[in-house]
Amino acid sequence: MRRYWHTLRRFWGTAVAVQLEYQANVLIELLAVAMSLSGSLFLLSLFYGPDQTLGGWSWAQALMVQGLYTVFDGMATTWLRPNLGAIVTHVREGTLDFVLLKPIDSQFWLSMRTLSPAGLPEIGLGLALLIWGSLQAGVVLSLPALLTVLVMLLAGGVILYSMWFLIAATSIWFVKTWNATEVLRAVLAAGRYPLSAYPATLRLLFTFVLPVAFLTTVPAELLLGRVAAPMLLLGLALACGFFVSARAFWLFALRHYTSASS
Repeated sequence: MRRYWHTLRRFWGTAVAVQLEYQANVLIELLAVAMSLSGSLFLLSLFYGPDQTLGGWSWAQALMVQGLYTVFDGMATTWLRPNLGAIVTHVREGTLDFVLLKPIDSQFWLSMRTLSPAGLPEIGLGLALLIWGSLQAGVVLSLPALLTVLVMLLAGGVILYSMWFLIAATSIWFVKTWNATEVLRAVLAAGRYPLSAYPATLRLLFTFVLPVAFLTTVPAELLLGRVAAPMLLLGLALACGFFVSARAFWLFALRHYTSASS
């Protein structure tokens, strides 16, 4: 584990150093994130009027869901897109051979190789929106509540990573998987609204098939006291299940990989 931790520090330290060569980009990215979040809030406000709710959620409660979605979108920008989007390139250009020859786990290398600080402001703004919405909704931000949300954020991050990696791993057979990841991003965008605002069929889909609900709605419901601890356990079980599936599928895909030299 010490070797992997040391490698991760080198990976991310190099990535941050490269990004800081263009310091003006930090301000540009922060402005872009602020404008994007403002647009999302404006779109959400269109569903609200005097004494109106969205699926039984008040404006302040819906802001909590929007904040959680912003956190995960920033996570995707910071971590998932730079790394998992490059898997297709490695397969197409044959550089995956060099990854497999390295004395380190290939999935770890492909998942953690780089970092884009451009998404960090989005994560920060999402957390700020979550806290502000929680206070407006009358949530008492006690230590147990904060720890519960932290666990759900970790579980949601594992679920999001696993789904993305499962699609990226199919590039072993299908080189052009960009459209599939775009579809996944579109589906995940549904998480910016409370789950109860959708029809029953979509609620079932977003809970168990593509568990977007466990990224945004369920953590907010836990804070609001609308659901009990079993939902937390279910989220953890789903995260473990998706991660194990992604790992098993990657090992299966490698058995069918034909290197560039063969």
